[in-house]
Amino acid sequence: MKLEGFGYSVQDMARMICFYRDVLGFGIKEQENPDNASFTKDGTLFLMEGRRNLEIMTQHRFETALGMENYAAVDAAYQHVIIGGGVSVLKPTTEPWGRRMCYIEDPEGNLPEIGAFNPGDA
Repeated sequence: MKLEGFGYSVQDMARMICFYRDVLGFGIKEQENPDNASFTKDGTLFLMEGRRNLEIMTQHRFETALGMENYAAVDAAYQHVIIGGGVSVLKPTTEPWGRRMCYIEDPEGNLPEIGAFNPGDA
């Protein structure tokens, strides 16, 4: 499991995309849409999720992104974390933008996301 990046929820996605892309020079990783955005900066992934979407899915406003090599590894990591005492917030799901991800809650309520863009042999 590799620390891939960070993310948080935002209220005005269009404004935030413009700021991070045009002002701070973050590169867009995926096609822009009104619900979420992924950027890269110096090899680090930076995720934005519409505040309402992230709160509905998880009841949280901040996440840490942990990258896996493929979809199967996401599923295996999820099972490992749950067995190890993590609390499931969102089971592994393949999102329309191609990322398979899940959310778990650590013992103090923090929100790691485990995900991958590579389907592998799935």
